Amino acid sequence: MRLAFCGNDNASAYNISAGVLRNVCFVDALNLVPHVFLLFITFPILFIGWGSQSSKVQIHHNTWLHFPGHNLRWILTFTLLFVHVCEIAEGIVSDTQMKSRHLHLFLPAIMGFVAATVSIVYYHNIETSNFPKLLLALFLYWIMAFVTKTIKLVRYCQDGVPFSQLRFCITGIMVILYGLLMAVEINVIRVRRYVFFMNPQKVKPPEDLQDLGVRFLQPFVNLLSKATYWWMNTLIISAHKKPVDLKAIGKLPIAMRALTNYVCLKEAYEEQKVKDPSNSYLSSEEFLRNVYVLAVLLFLALILQRTFLQASYYVTTETGINLRGALLAMIYNKILRLSTSNLSMGEMTLGQINNLVAIETNQLMWFLFLCPNLWAMPVQIIMGVILLYNLLGVSALVGAAVIVLLAPIQYFIATKLAEAQKSTLDYSTERLKKTNEILKGIKLLKLYAWEHIFCTSVEETRMKELTSLKTFALHTSLSIFMNAAIPIAAVLATFVTYAYTNDKPLQPAQAFASLSLFHILVTPLFLLSTVVRFAVKAIVSVQKLNEFLLSDEIGDDSWRGGDSSVAYESCKKHTGLHTKAINRRQPLRYQLESYEQPTRKQTRPVETDDIAIKVTNGYFSWGSGLATLSNINIRIPTGQMTMIVGQVGCGKSSLLLAILGEMQTLEGKVHWSKLPGRQMNTEGYVSVNETEPSFEASRSRNRYSVAYAAQKPWLLNATVEENIIFGSPFNKQRYKAVTDACSLQPDIDLLPFGDQTEIGERGINLSGGQRQRICVARALYQNTNIVFLDDPFSALDIHLSDHLMQEGILKFLQEDKRTLVLVTHKLQYLPHADWIIAMKDGMVLREGTLKDIQNKDIELYEHWKTLMNRQDQELEKDMEADQATLERKTLRRAMYPRESKSQLEDEDEEEEEEEDEDDNMSTVLRLRTKMPWKTCWRYLTSGGFFLLFLMIFSKLLKHSVIVAIDYWLATWTSMDNTNEVGNTDEVTSTNKTYHVAVFSILSGAGIVLCLITSLTVEWMGLTAAKNLHHNLLNKIILGPIRFFDMTPLGLILNRFSADTNIIDQHIPPTLESLTRSTLLCLSAIGMISYATPWFLVALVPLGIAFYFIQKYFRVASKDLQELDDSTQLPLLCHFSETAEGLTTIRAFRHEARFKQRMLELTDTNNIAYLFLSAANRWLEVRTDYLGACIVLTAAVTSITEGPNSGFVGLGLLYALTITNYLNWVVRNLADLEVQMGAVKKVHSFLNMESENYDGYLDPSQVPKDWPQEGEIKIENLCVRYENNLKPVLKHVKAYIKPGQKVGICGRTGSGKSSLSLAFFRMVDIFDGRIVIDGIDISKLPLHTLRSRLSIILQDPILFSGSIRFNLDPECKCTDDRLWEALEIAQLKNMVKSLPGGLDAMVTEGGENFSVGQRQLFCLARAFVRKSSILIMDEATASIDMATENILQKVVMTAFADRTVVTIAHRVHTILTADLVIVMKRGNILEYDTPENLLSQEDGIFASFVRADM
Repeated sequence: MRLAFCGNDNASAYNISAGVLRNVCFVDALNLVPHVFLLFITFPILFIGWGSQSSKVQIHHNTWLHFPGHNLRWILTFTLLFVHVCEIAEGIVSDTQMKSRHLHLFLPAIMGFVAATVSIVYYHNIETSNFPKLLLALFLYWIMAFVTKTIKLVRYCQDGVPFSQLRFCITGIMVILYGLLMAVEINVIRVRRYVFFMNPQKVKPPEDLQDLGVRFLQPFVNLLSKATYWWMNTLIISAHKKPVDLKAIGKLPIAMRALTNYVCLKEAYEEQKVKDPSNSYLSSEEFLRNVYVLAVLLFLALILQRTFLQASYYVTTETGINLRGALLAMIYNKILRLSTSNLSMGEMTLGQINNLVAIETNQLMWFLFLCPNLWAMPVQIIMGVILLYNLLGVSALVGAAVIVLLAPIQYFIATKLAEAQKSTLDYSTERLKKTNEILKGIKLLKLYAWEHIFCTSVEETRMKELTSLKTFALHTSLSIFMNAAIPIAAVLATFVTYAYTNDKPLQPAQAFASLSLFHILVTPLFLLSTVVRFAVKAIVSVQKLNEFLLSDEIGDDSWRGGDSSVAYESCKKHTGLHTKAINRRQPLRYQLESYEQPTRKQTRPVETDDIAIKVTNGYFSWGSGLATLSNINIRIPTGQMTMIVGQVGCGKSSLLLAILGEMQTLEGKVHWSKLPGRQMNTEGYVSVNETEPSFEASRSRNRYSVAYAAQKPWLLNATVEENIIFGSPFNKQRYKAVTDACSLQPDIDLLPFGDQTEIGERGINLSGGQRQRICVARALYQNTNIVFLDDPFSALDIHLSDHLMQEGILKFLQEDKRTLVLVTHKLQYLPHADWIIAMKDGMVLREGTLKDIQNKDIELYEHWKTLMNRQDQELEKDMEADQATLERKTLRRAMYPRESKSQLEDEDEEEEEEEDEDDNMSTVLRLRTKMPWKTCWRYLTSGGFFLLFLMIFSKLLKHSVIVAIDYWLATWTSMDNTNEVGNTDEVTSTNKTYHVAVFSILSGAGIVLCLITSLTVEWMGLTAAKNLHHNLLNKIILGPIRFFDMTPLGLILNRFSADTNIIDQHIPPTLESLTRSTLLCLSAIGMISYATPWFLVALVPLGIAFYFIQKYFRVASKDLQELDDSTQLPLLCHFSETAEGLTTIRAFRHEARFKQRMLELTDTNNIAYLFLSAANRWLEVRTDYLGACIVLTAAVTSITEGPNSGFVGLGLLYALTITNYLNWVVRNLADLEVQMGAVKKVHSFLNMESENYDGYLDPSQVPKDWPQEGEIKIENLCVRYENNLKPVLKHVKAYIKPGQKVGICGRTGSGKSSLSLAFFRMVDIFDGRIVIDGIDISKLPLHTLRSRLSIILQDPILFSGSIRFNLDPECKCTDDRLWEALEIAQLKNMVKSLPGGLDAMVTEGGENFSVGQRQLFCLARAFVRKSSILIMDEATASIDMATENILQKVVMTAFADRTVVTIAHRVHTILTADLVIVMKRGNILEYDTPENLLSQEDGIFASFVRADM
């Protein structure tokens, strides 16, 4: 057949006698002109690359959309394309009814389609390269197309073509569309004035796009890219080559940053705008009767529905993230204002704050994600029921009723789930608290052999947690069961009713349409219950947040000048400007430098008034209403040193905090003298406003900011240098002077990266003294007028103290004329003080200079004198001795490289054998794309093989039954169809009964199996979780002490918190969901292939596409998940760090800087999360489109084959379900891969070496009262911390007689503490031995050995619980014994005054007692254990002299008959000993009685004593 444009079956086709425009064919040809014109003009431009020339504005991303009407143009073009498709289809369908081919019916339409596609590509290129002049071509095209289409329409009207004709409708719509596009083009000319105007409009890209750092382009790309997340491709594909890091994802666009949203939240703008575009189109009946047309329409409908769905997901995600950022900023602001008593009295524990940050904000965010369902779901349900009624009549309502009646049960289960989850959370919080205490006090627990007591208490809590997890699992499985069973039950009810109420047999069309409707109905119902549950949770979260935001704040200490909230408040007035200012990432210190240097000199107060701070008639309390400090009248002279002295617990630290405004003022006032220098400050403000409007105002050198070093050192998770300069400008000389004064340089030299070493979670990897010196250094370094030091000498030995006093305080601070307030127990420094405040029992005993007190209160002066018992001689600047002091404890830490770092890194590596391979690209890629099957297997088997088998078997059975149900339905309906003709009624009724019976039996079986499978999965998950946690806890508790020195506490805790939580609650549902969706997809593909075997051919390309999508996605998703987790950790840490160091931050007035840091951390975490959800959208869009393709191929293949209609229905039904489950398969795979990481991390700890607890002797062979005498022989002892490290004790020999008092002294790092640890076998004794009372300790079981000796450690550790529990966790002693111990430790009266006496509670870490009191409790604890050997490891370091003297007496009296080994900080504590051992570098240098050693003038001990006088 020859082809001809107008067809060759009609001679009059080319006849134009009635006028050119009356000829249909000519009009169609005319319609070709504009399209051809456009193609001719644009192709050269596109290919020559006119469009590729760069724009005038240098811009990072070529995604800048700046022509007005941009989105409208895309929508119109897409509509145009759709109409073109209809036109093509209509032309082809009409053409098939002609005798010969009529090209004019569809060729112009095809060209139009091509031209429309080219127009949008062309437009996109012009817009991104900013060449508006080239838009003229499009303008001309729209005009021509509009004119030619209008001619065609007019021609149809003249010919009287009826409106119902599809061709007429299509042409009409096209005219409208071309008209609108023309209008859009005119508007661009009007706004941008690029032609016909003299002055074209200049435009600048938005700030985000000029910033190279912003990589999140969703808000800035065109519609198509927005809908399909095309811009994500580069990221996801590059993830395959190298891991995604924070640099790759850049930073948040301004509109999404926490600060912007915080300001909005504060203003309480919460207008939610979610618009859903709707589409309607006219159609003509014959056209729609064409099956292929229906298949294509089904495909398009799916694509549209999915695209809108993903878009709505994105909108909710973005809103949720914005809300979370704003909430975090709000919580943080509140934390900075929390009253201190709230934290220390335990009303608001750190745990609660962490929960608010980690859990409640996320709950609210999740609620926002799901909340559109609250109104979308009811609509969906109502529509579904109406459609069902249309199909099946009354019987549909029966099925719907089943669904609706079972839905409340779903809701009931959901609420129960929430309750179970809450109780689980409570238990796990409690378990974590206990675990945390164990890990913090692990050294003490091991030394006292108490680890099992604490371990069982954790196990008890864990059992409770598991019980509530069991209920949780039960309800989860019920919920999954309901989800699977409801549709089966509904379908059963409906079809049985239909079979018995209707005369007509069931048609396949009805059956399968209603089946898919039931499936559609179930999802919203299930989701609705989830959403309602989340809504309930969100309400609870809001209440918790509200409660927190309303809790007590500290008094508004406006008298200390400079409102710290200035940064945010000024922000509110004119948002735009300030958010920009704050968000610039330039570090604050540069801006500080810019204006602080010149004004610094003037800030020194002119000495008019010599009082810096004055307290009059002050009564202060810790929030209980009882005054802790009463009748305080003191003054603190400017530029001088004030010392506050007094016994332990007399309120010295409280006085400092009261002055800083941390306590509640019941009465009286604190005056900070108004220093002159006002003018300077205003100038300061002006210069500030030029550099950084909102932030710096509050950061200007505040006249009342105080450098404060707390008694309990508080360090940031940052480098040593950052901890010392603490946000001030870095000044090299000053920094050096400060580190020298605090003798930190040698410590710094020993750290692996010098002062750039990170000091981890709470500065774990430093000793107490080092942490304290860093805190003091921070206070000295700050450029403030006033310095508060709270007992800075407590953890330092005599050399360090003296050096700090001379260099740091007398020299550095005095030269600077800074006002210093010093709390101390070291009375020998009193002569240096310009002013002394002596306190007793919360009152001021005396105030004045030393001279005043000497004259007025001779008794007190004498008392001090006896305490000092050695007058303070000027320190001989004996540099050698001083250098020696600096052989730090850190030597040990430096001797072993920082393995913890490498340990961390190894953890993420794959299994060991893979680590050995070369690190070339291919292996890395393989590792990154491989699923961790080995870990999965470990997890599955840790639940037990029986359960594993049961799970797999029941799953397979369940899915086969579900397929069987649908299959049976197909055969039943198809059979009824064929049997219709000439059959008697009886046959039909028996048939009916038989079919219904089989159908019911299958459905029943399906429902039961659903229950069984969901139960087995959860049960298996629980068993696995139980076993893993149990093994982990026991492994860790028995681990060697080295392990705890090496591994940061946070890391171990993470295994117990985050990882255990994942194993408990996340893996089972993921596993369930994964197996379910995979099996559903497989059964669907099987069913379709069975119905239409040709489908298998189409499956190959689809399968390949799917494989690559999931492969790329999994890698990128894993990276993004890890980024999300790793950025969340610093955020949570920052919150808890702030809560811990509140007093310090507030004293320094650094709130603004910390807020800024918090905003940065929040934004970093949010961008990671945003990218993660964008990646999920990317995946879902692609899998949804794949699903749509599957539906299309299934439909088309079944049409062409045209087999049994029942099976076509079945195939289509399954094809439609696939779209839902494909992305679940990939998402669950990716999730499982990440979650298996938790199992892997737990396993990495399970491979750790344990301490060897069994000795050669059976515990029964050891005498009950061993060691009775307390005789110790140390024979040639060599000790190291681990077998690959150098020895710390080398061939030490000593003999200690029973009952002797032995003192061991030596510089830091000389091996004193290692010796004490050797008695307990905490270190590796690799040569020599220690014999106690005739038994070699290496032969004893560890538990026996450690439970028979006593030790008092340097850091006092108390556990939360009663005082009784702290003294005697094993509950072996009588009350009298405990009281006796308390009396010996001078604590009896204090404990008696507490409510409950011995049962009074100790808060976490003993925070409700002062450090000195805690140390005394530890002494009492050692007395309670009546062992004949007591070891005191620098136990008197943090005690005042009075208490220390008490201690000395006690050791002499209460311990007269026991052997006491004292490791001394201060040499005078061992002057009364029977034997002194001087150590250096792991060797014994001197070994004799103190008298003999003192007589050797040049001996080391003698030089120590001289230095200590």
